Amino acid sequence: MNFTFIDLFAGIGGFRLAMEKLNGKCVFSSEWDKKAQETYEANFHETPHGDITKINAQDIPDHDILCAGFPCQAFSIAGRKGGFDDTRGTLFFDVARIIKHKQPKAVFLENVKGLKMHAGGKTLATILNVLKNDLNYHVPEPKIINAKHFGVPQNRERIFIVGFRKDINSEDFLFPTRNNADTKHIRDIIEDVPVSNKYYLSERYLSTLRKHKERHRAKGNGFGCEIKPWDSIANAIVVGGMGRERNLIVDNRIADYKPVTNIKGQISRENVRRMTPREWARLQGFPDTFKIPVADVHAYKQLGNSVAVPVIREIGHAIVRTLNNGVKSDE
Repeated sequence: MNFTFIDLFAGIGGFRLAMEKLNGKCVFSSEWDKKAQETYEANFHETPHGDITKINAQDIPDHDILCAGFPCQAFSIAGRKGGFDDTRGTLFFDVARIIKHKQPKAVFLENVKGLKMHAGGKTLATILNVLKNDLNYHVPEPKIINAKHFGVPQNRERIFIVGFRKDINSEDFLFPTRNNADTKHIRDIIEDVPVSNKYYLSERYLSTLRKHKERHRAKGNGFGCEIKPWDSIANAIVVGGMGRERNLIVDNRIADYKPVTNIKGQISRENVRRMTPREWARLQGFPDTFKIPVADVHAYKQLGNSVAVPVIREIGHAIVRTLNNGVKSDE
């Protein structure tokens, strides 16, 4: 089936990559971050529209599937029913108003696992209430899915919400639990050639990280750096804080120990390094043909915020298969 879709909160285009593989045509995209727009444009040859709150729903083309990895925000639902109006002022409200105006056949949403318990579960309950009762969509029970079951070596759990217009035969829809891809390990995503010395940690920084981890361990929590074996899977890649340091690796292919950036002290002889942006891209299932035109600091942020492409593709395939069932005969 050929279908159309829109890509909201598009980031660098993880949803789009997956849905285009299923013969989907993207007819609209929106992403406010300028650097993410840069990466999106380099790969899809169009710059996404900006701030979604300023986009008029009637200016968006008709489409079959609305895709959105929207941010998790609290709603003002104290003493209210938790409906459409209670989402005003949040970015989910903009998703909902577009659904209300355009009535796509299906809605495909992604969020962090924590959405399930956000605000004591009220945030998710409000979202489901809006989709089911205000917008009149059939919404199967949302599913938390781990990317490690879909051919990427990353322990990444995310919640997925799928909804179908009530006139679509959707009762048989099932979320996929895994795909048939071979189980991967970190060694499968390591760069083929030795990487720049800039990714290797200095003796001083590595010592600081270990002391930091020990302080947290003494307080009874597991926060801190982690050196991952090549035959393991990565922790979820995340933005900010210790994001890169939670997936350090030992790579003995370093040619010399001359620093190429301004570091304090010498490069550690333990050969510990961060993963590169290309390795992060592989952890998210992006093909090596995917261009990363921005500086590393932006690339890590963009990839850490992205969806895991193989997961989106498998859920998208299940959605399209359901849409192939067509419209209910009694409608």
